[in-house]
Amino acid sequence: MSTPAGTSASTPADAPTTRPSPSTRSSAGPAPALPRYAGLLLAVAIAGAALNLRPVVTSLGPLLDRVRADLGMNPTVAGLLTAVPSLCFALFGVAAPALARRVGPIAVVAAGMGAITVGVLARSFTGSAGVFLLLTAVALAGVAVSNVLLPVVIKRYFPDRVGPMIGLYSMALSVGTSLAAAATVPLTTALGGNWRLGLGLWGVLAAAALVLWVVVLVVRRERVGRGGGPQGAKLPILRSRTAWALALFFGLQSTSAYATMGWLPKIYQDAGVSAEASGVLLAVVMAVSVPASFVLPNLAARRGDQRIFVLVLGLCGITGFLGLMLAAGTLSWLWAVLVGLSMCAFPLALTMLGLRARTPGGVTQLSAFAQSLGYLLSIPGPILIGAIYQHTGGWYLPLGLLALLLVPQILVGSRAARARYIEDEAVG
Repeated sequence: MSTPAGTSASTPADAPTTRPSPSTRSSAGPAPALPRYAGLLLAVAIAGAALNLRPVVTSLGPLLDRVRADLGMNPTVAGLLTAVPSLCFALFGVAAPALARRVGPIAVVAAGMGAITVGVLARSFTGSAGVFLLLTAVALAGVAVSNVLLPVVIKRYFPDRVGPMIGLYSMALSVGTSLAAAATVPLTTALGGNWRLGLGLWGVLAAAALVLWVVVLVVRRERVGRGGGPQGAKLPILRSRTAWALALFFGLQSTSAYATMGWLPKIYQDAGVSAEASGVLLAVVMAVSVPASFVLPNLAARRGDQRIFVLVLGLCGITGFLGLMLAAGTLSWLWAVLVGLSMCAFPLALTMLGLRARTPGGVTQLSAFAQSLGYLLSIPGPILIGAIYQHTGGWYLPLGLLALLLVPQILVGSRAARARYIEDEAVG
């Protein structure tokens, strides 16, 4: 089998040193060499897709009150909007492996970009709250399958560049997250205050990514065999302790991230910080993860074992949440930076997805299992944090709970970070 451009026939430096068994060498291995221009195009497409994986959610939050008022959205539907992202990520992510097995991961990601484009553009012009919710779910379905399969595309086409490519992917995702949160209101104001145009602009960004992926699909025709093509043989993944540990790690870090994004401004405001400053501090949390999301996967992929990173990020989060609990109005920037660093557990988890399986087929199944179960587990977290706050009238217990949850996150993350292959555990 030929090796992709820029690779050698030896074991990649960013992968564990155990050699694959003959049973794992199949059509699910690295793809044949890509021409230089095709590799560059695919890298740009991956970054373009990542930019579009969070604006569906983070562009809506700043305009939610206007959307509710204009559509006559009742509190129940508005509540569903806060829970639907994790639910869609869990439900539709499960379908990604079967779709990839049938038509190939590149085609599925291209379809995902199409779903995001249609969902974001169409929901901006509906007059029905129910249809708005449905079209948001369509866009989130595209996000879900792309979430699962972009690490697979990286593993398949950049097997010796897993760290740098996951870094590019994570950085672009962080940029898209913070850009949509920070720019949606100013853009809406510049467009005359029309929230429909403010939300719809993010559909234009998705359309640009869709064009890139259609070109990639034409340039790189995937060979999808009857026996599973790039997906490979189905693994009994429920037997893998590493897969379970990664799923729990995903769930716990998602709980922390969504609770932070949803409640941090309110935490600061209740501590006497102005509304404007609290928004800036949330932007700091997101901005910290942009450079860290690029650097961290590169560092993590150079090691067979990533436990030190799991520990450091967890301790940053514990310190940050305890700081917010005891003195949110003092050293506010420090707590924001520490919490932002702790949220880099997400790109670390993505990196581990690419390193804990030998083949793209294994990454597909691991990614679907870990992300789907993880997002499902994260659904109650932000709701519980809000309920505790409402019941106690303060942030002492909610922030204490977030700090406490980082302890099991460190423990299960340390198990997932050990240099193991899920193929060995699944069949052992």
